[in-house]
Amino acid sequence: MTVSGFLILTVEPFKLAMLVRPNCIIRSFLKMKIDTSLTMPQLPESLSQTGLQFTLASEEDFDDIMAMSQDIYGGLDYLPTRYSSWLKEANRTVILARKQAKVIALESVCVIDNGETMLVEGLRVAPQERGKGVAGVLLRFCSELVKSKYPNVKVTRLTRDDQLGPKDFQKYRIITKQGILLVRFRAEDLKVCLSNLDGDIQSSLPNTPPVRLDHTAIHRLYLTTDLMQGVLPNSTIIQDWQPFKPLPSNMAILLKKDIDWMVDDLANPTVASLCTHPFRVPIGDEWYYLNIDMFGKDLALVQQQFLGHLQGHTASLKGHVMCQMFLDPPLWKPMAEFCRHILGVELVKEYTEQCVVESDVI
Repeated sequence: MTVSGFLILTVEPFKLAMLVRPNCIIRSFLKMKIDTSLTMPQLPESLSQTGLQFTLASEEDFDDIMAMSQDIYGGLDYLPTRYSSWLKEANRTVILARKQAKVIALESVCVIDNGETMLVEGLRVAPQERGKGVAGVLLRFCSELVKSKYPNVKVTRLTRDDQLGPKDFQKYRIITKQGILLVRFRAEDLKVCLSNLDGDIQSSLPNTPPVRLDHTAIHRLYLTTDLMQGVLPNSTIIQDWQPFKPLPSNMAILLKKDIDWMVDDLANPTVASLCTHPFRVPIGDEWYYLNIDMFGKDLALVQQQFLGHLQGHTASLKGHVMCQMFLDPPLWKPMAEFCRHILGVELVKEYTEQCVVESDVI
């Protein structure tokens, strides 16, 4: 609502009130156990005459969030399966933006890297509100809120798959890039194909099978040795769009998830991969999403681990699968040909990139 030319934004349950006047600095006061003074940038002119309220997300908001998320991420939205667990994570904050009490935007922020990095995830805006600056306001609000709770936060990090422009390069530093290979198939068809792979294909792969890692081996390889330094892109573990530094606090987060960890050689790894267990996505009935993060540059080893993950996870699946693999960009074309001509699966889209970017928290 507006009072004497000001726009009042309120946040429950933190009782955060912000008075906004065009061409002025927003002052906000966060009342938790102590009062903390926050400074917020100016709201866009297009929002200066509309009322926004920011609230912590709750279980009761789920249906409203899904209603505004139709067709987001090309039907590969992970939020339906993760929303409840997100609300329970101690290091995560999920904020909603409301307009006239209706949910119009969501952002999740997870604090990682020993409390120094603010990881932005799940950002979405209702279709009718896009292009009005809502996302920018929500991002700035969440940044101020997180800084008040985690004063050691130094950078904001996010993962994008859109084309970065000049303004993005002014704002962000690129940490690393991976090519995105997205294919789809029926699980039953792929199982038949995998069981009948030509002998020439099998003979072209390494003789030694890849190694599936248990928690002890993961800790040793990623935390107590430097063996993964030459494998991980810019020393970053990327798991299903989430970029982590190889730190004990981050590993504690990762090891709580259903992930298959694989390397080609325990003593001297050249290729490593993380495969997130498949989950349902809202494309339609009996549709699943399989995410594989691949690190390393050896094509034959990448093919071998890719097949290993497919064999391990399609055995019990029935229905359609959207499989997205992230890999070193030069390997995208030969792996796309391998998928089409050897496995007979459908390529969903041409080459795109996953970019991990970050900016300093000011």
